[in-house]
Amino acid sequence: MAPEPLTGGCACGAVRYEISEPLVSASYCHCTRCQRRTGTAASAQARVAPGSLTWVQGEDNIGSWTPEGGFTKAFCTSCGGQLYSCDPDNPETTTGVRLGTFDGDPGIRPQKRTHVASAAAWEPIPDDGLPRFDRGGEWTEGSDP
Repeated sequence: MAPEPLTGGCACGAVRYEISEPLVSASYCHCTRCQRRTGTAASAQARVAPGSLTWVQGEDNIGSWTPEGGFTKAFCTSCGGQLYSCDPDNPETTTGVRLGTFDGDPGIRPQKRTHVASAAAWEPIPDDGLPRFDRGGEWTEGSDP
């Protein structure tokens, strides 16, 4: 179990946060948007409990982009470091903080892989035993629900 509060921030240190409750879940997303946003094959994030995320520094330095039909992506406007994503229609209950932004061990590991139907061809998904969903919530052939 990770110590509380959990702390983290962007690459340049302009934005800092604390999370006061244990993380709810964690996952990898292999969608094309996450690939393009991160420059990697998948994005790793952890869902936070509603009301547990507090910006302790630089909240005014957070920019965002909401693609049509997608979650809002938030980042530091100084360094471009990705911070979190959320459902634009329900941001208080759907915030996913990027695992790479935590100062230490967040105390949780990804439990599933989503959007594997659009996974990058140049990096095979590892055989790690995690459940795989073709899209956000659909199981792929052979996965255990």
